[in-house]
Amino acid sequence: MTINDELRKYGVVPVVVLDDSKDALPLAKALVDGGLPCAEVTFRTSAAKEAIHLIVEEYPDMLVGAGTVLNIEQAKDAINVGAKFIVSPGFDDDLVRYCKENNIPVFPGVVTPTEVMKALKYDLKVLKFFPAENYGGLATIKALSAPFNNIQFMPTGGINSKNIKDYLTNNKIIACGGSWMVKKELINEGKFDVIESLVKEAVSIVKEIRG
Repeated sequence: MTINDELRKYGVVPVVVLDDSKDALPLAKALVDGGLPCAEVTFRTSAAKEAIHLIVEEYPDMLVGAGTVLNIEQAKDAINVGAKFIVSPGFDDDLVRYCKENNIPVFPGVVTPTEVMKALKYDLKVLKFFPAENYGGLATIKALSAPFNNIQFMPTGGINSKNIKDYLTNNKIIACGGSWMVKKELINEGKFDVIESLVKEAVSIVKEIRG
C-alpha cells in the first residue's frame, strides 16, 4: 500500500503541534486507540524531531509524516528520524526537487492554478490545499479540479467535524488535514482521553462517508 493509499484509507490526517516531546507517546497512543494511526507532526516547534523519533520507534506501523517543512534541512531531519512523508505549507522548488530525487513522498501547499502547474512539472499527483477555508474551501478545489482533473487534494486549514463531510464526499479529496481532534491545549493539558474520543468521532465520520 502506498502513502497515498494509506491517506485515502484514513481520510483524516491529524495535524499535531507538540511543545514537549514527552507528550508524543501519549498522543500517539490516543490516535492508535482511537482508530487513526496517522499523524502529521509539524516542525513549528523544536520538539518535532524528537517527537517523530519517539513515535516511530514505539509505533513502527503508524503513518507519521512531518508538516510545516520549509526547507531541505528540515526534510532531512524529519526523514532521518523516521518520517514517512513531508508536508509543506507552500511550494518551494528546492524542497520538492530534493524529495522527488530521493523518492520521498511530498505534499506541497498550493492555492492557485499557477502553483498546481508547477507541481505538474514534478509529476505530483496529490497536493496540499492550504489554508483551505481562507481560500474558498471546497468551491475553489472544485474549480481547480476542472482543468487539473488528475490532481487530488489534501485540504488543511479550517477543517473541522462540521465541514469535513462536505470535503470527503468529493472524489478529488484524498484526505483532510485537521487539528480539531488534537488541539494544542488538549495536548498541553494532558487530556488524551478527550483526544481519543474526538479521534473516534472523526473516524466514524470517515466511515459514514467512505464506508
